[in-house]
Amino acid sequence: MNITLQQAEKAIEAAKQKAVAIDTKMNIAIVDAGANLVAFGRMDGAWLGSLDISIKKAKTARYFDMNTGIVGELSQPGGSLYNIEHSNNGLITFPGGVPIKNDAGDIIGAIGVSGSSVENDHAVAETGALAI
Repeated sequence: MNITLQQAEKAIEAAKQKAVAIDTKMNIAIVDAGANLVAFGRMDGAWLGSLDISIKKAKTARYFDMNTGIVGELSQPGGSLYNIEHSNNGLITFPGGVPIKNDAGDIIGAIGVSGSSVENDHAVAETGALAI
């Protein structure tokens, strides 16, 4: 199962609303179950450098079917995934990437958000993911 464009746009809209509510500007990427980009939104004034980061967060969340912050915890020195961020043409292992599930609990894609603190990135991504 894959996320549809309509669902991806709904997730982006929810994420944008959360970003506005917490007064930040975000880059928001949605990938499908195969980690292919489906939709992208860059809020006016969002950092250009965060564009690629948001896409990589979404891909990382889908590649490993977990929040990117969890991947980050596991990739610390001595961790079971140490240095994994160098695989797959570069991963992002800090918060802001969240898998997206359908009503049955199947992962259909992921959202990646970048443009603020990792706490804000995660909050915005989680809001987008839960909108589906």
